[in-house]
Amino acid sequence: MKLKSNIATSENGFIFNPATGDSFTSNGIAAEILAYMKLAETEQEIKKRILDKYEVEPSQLERDWDDYMLQLKEANLLDL
Repeated sequence: MKLKSNIATSENGFIFNPATGDSFTSNGIAAEILAYMKLAETEQEIKKRILDKYEVEPSQLERDWDDYMLQLKEANLLDL
């Protein structure tokens, strides 16, 4: 999954979609994921970074990842 190129994000988790005027806030880990997505890292690369940095079970990461990607998709932030 890839974040749309026009989506603005900040290090503290603020997300802005200039096409719609919608804004969102996210937690620190979500902000990291967005930063990696903007760097065009693959899903596998991002998940590996999260698993290496945080104490989280791979199965929990998969569930959380799917939930977060669904939220991004519903907010029209992903370039599908």
